[in-house]
Amino acid sequence: MTNILKVFHKVYIHPLLWMVVGIAIVTAHFLELLLLLLIILVHEMGHGVMAHIFSWRIKRIALLPFGGVAEMDEHGNRPLKEEFWVITAGPLQHFWMLGVAWGLEKISFISPAHFELFFELNMMVLLFNLLPIWPLDGGKLLSIALSSRFNYIKAYEYTLYFSIIVLLLFHITVLVTAPLHLNLWIVVSFLYFSLWMDWKQRRYTFMKFLLERYYGKNGHFHELKPLSIDSNEPIRTVVEKFQKGFKHPLVIMQDGVEVGKLDENELLHAFFAEKMTSAKTKDLLYLY
Repeated sequence: MTNILKVFHKVYIHPLLWMVVGIAIVTAHFLELLLLLLIILVHEMGHGVMAHIFSWRIKRIALLPFGGVAEMDEHGNRPLKEEFWVITAGPLQHFWMLGVAWGLEKISFISPAHFELFFELNMMVLLFNLLPIWPLDGGKLLSIALSSRFNYIKAYEYTLYFSIIVLLLFHITVLVTAPLHLNLWIVVSFLYFSLWMDWKQRRYTFMKFLLERYYGKNGHFHELKPLSIDSNEPIRTVVEKFQKGFKHPLVIMQDGVEVGKLDENELLHAFFAEKMTSAKTKDLLYLY
């Protein structure tokens, strides 16, 4: 229990949030903001506590002027089942919160009007987070589904492609139904900016994924997925076939015949330490 309480030490409040609080007080919307912040905090703590249970490295749990985010110092080298539970731990919090609010309303601890307000805010945060837009929870669940079928780069790029399509549809919906809703426009702008930055940095993100595998994080994997590699294929294209959630024994083939095997760590060592990015895979058979 004491260890789990340490997750609360990771909570960070963005300075601009205090300005939002001030505006809410002046405009008599403090109760709505207080409930919204409570819902967001519990949601993000759900991610944080589950990540702590799996011994993930938690950078911070940030409360922002327009929402919240649980930032992890992990780079896609944890089992997909762990990722699934860390992601879903956030949305799952909304159900017990709703149950508690319903119980409090039944014993007249809170008024029906307050319960209705909490219900609307709770469902709004839940449903919005489940939109399949990166980096929302729905987008991360989409990424897990794609990662179970495609290599890291393809899964990441497909996630961003799909996210921008859904965001454009959401954008059109906001334009038609709530064109003057300032908070929605701030959130939509943030999502566009996040997708643009993630697209620009996708190769850098991929390198962090490979580096973490190189420094031993693949020890977390429980599933092996052998890769058949042509002996003349350059190392730089082989590493692009690596997939989240799997460790890859490499079977080297030449003219349809197996000529050797390599561990993925041997390939990564040649890629990073030996700088043999353009070397052919068969060249490593003579080194190891």
